[in-house]
Amino acid sequence: MIVRSLLLIVVLVLSGCKGIVDSNKLSIFESDTIESAGYSDNHDLWKIIAENQAINVDENPRIQSHVDWIIERPDYLASISKRAEPFLYLVVSEVEKEEMPIEIALLPIVESDYYPFSYSHGTATGIWQFIPSTGRMYGLDEDWWHEDRRDVLASTKAAVQYLKDLNQMFDGDWLLSIAAYNAGPGRVQRAIDNNIKQGKKIDYWSLDLPKETEKYVPKLLAVARVLKDPDRFNQKLTMIENKPYLEPVKLESQFDLALIAQWTNLSIDEIYSFNPGLKRWATPETLPYTILLPVDVVDDFIETLSNQKNRPKVSWTRYKVKEGDSLSVIAQNFNTTINQIQSVNDIKGNLIRANSYLIVPLAREKEGYYSLSETQREKSRLNATKNSEKLIYKVVSGDSLWKISNDFSVTINELVRWNKIAPKAPLQIGKELVILIDDKEKTELAKITNTGIDINRKIVYTVKSGDNLSLIAQRYKVKVSQIRDWNDLNEKDILQPGDKLTITINVVNSNLS
Repeated sequence: MIVRSLLLIVVLVLSGCKGIVDSNKLSIFESDTIESAGYSDNHDLWKIIAENQAINVDENPRIQSHVDWIIERPDYLASISKRAEPFLYLVVSEVEKEEMPIEIALLPIVESDYYPFSYSHGTATGIWQFIPSTGRMYGLDEDWWHEDRRDVLASTKAAVQYLKDLNQMFDGDWLLSIAAYNAGPGRVQRAIDNNIKQGKKIDYWSLDLPKETEKYVPKLLAVARVLKDPDRFNQKLTMIENKPYLEPVKLESQFDLALIAQWTNLSIDEIYSFNPGLKRWATPETLPYTILLPVDVVDDFIETLSNQKNRPKVSWTRYKVKEGDSLSVIAQNFNTTINQIQSVNDIKGNLIRANSYLIVPLAREKEGYYSLSETQREKSRLNATKNSEKLIYKVVSGDSLWKISNDFSVTINELVRWNKIAPKAPLQIGKELVILIDDKEKTELAKITNTGIDINRKIVYTVKSGDNLSLIAQRYKVKVSQIRDWNDLNEKDILQPGDKLTITINVVNSNLS
């Protein structure tokens, strides 16, 4: 990934057919609702997006193929609408404030189906699927308490800024900018340079880009087209009101999430679902921290906070240091960080004495209460063996834990734990490894179904010697026709070892009405 400063370099003036933006259709963000004068229904955000689109493109078979894919799945946009409901107004607002095409608010559909806990084999996470390096470039940090890339507000602000920079780099062409968001600006610029050398057009449709990127922009445009007339395309959309669902509240002290649940009457699952960047039992110790709460509980929360201004928001306990204790052991036992213990106790180094006392933070509830914390999700994975399909994979030449983890969309730590192997030890050719797939996340994510979330998890499978579509479909409990659709394959295409296939697995299907 190139550094951010390179995004500001003035590049060649791009010619050819571009993603032309109709500036007359850029609406204005206001404090209470998104401006929608003249729209047939100014109460439904989906209709506002449908009637306020600004990227004009001609008919294209690559767009139509994705439209056809949506038509065959009548529940597609309805299920996404449930997940998007808490966040769509927030995303549209950020897009509108920067006077960007409103279609940008649909990118999280292509990236993650608006599922904030989403992650990919390439370490991308959140509704905008930032990878770590690009996230850091745009101010998205991670610490023991919090992951900014999964924070919906922080990641949306970062994504909007990144797309603005890309659009400046690609001379206002939104199709190229969106393609660069997926493939990286360097890859798109190299494709442009290659076409210039060959005397070819340099619009998005003419470039030789990775297969995923060649699908990425048409997917977005297909969703945008279907939104204009959902009934025509066999879709029933759930209305999302044109008003804020969540409101940011700035916290000036660290908060136990159990206390927030008590003060708001929200379930702990709802708090995590609205704030998927939270990793532990409390908000981060770095202050201030902005939490998202439903608008109808904010006033009561702030009033309670004002009335109990001096009440500790995190519980503390006095701990007597034992022989053999260290700061790392104590931090692990109390589910906190070494830095926090050092800060509270004014400890400059790591030396602690037996029989001395330390003040350490203590969660109000038992660990299992914090159902969607990173710790509990990890425990759920450990306990999910009975719900998993066990594969035996035989190591071949060129394999590494990193490569195998990418191929099967699992983590290196999982491979190490399942097989009781050292993470840095070389793999022997022919060694058999246990891999747990398919249903292993059902236990971890069961509580999420209470919030109406359906999850389709995308993995990338590397074709092995002896594989065929029937075997792969059987392994992942999908249809051969689906694999062909997802990968633009026809019946004449022959799989070769090393080919990459995208496969969509339904991890959780809440079926909520």
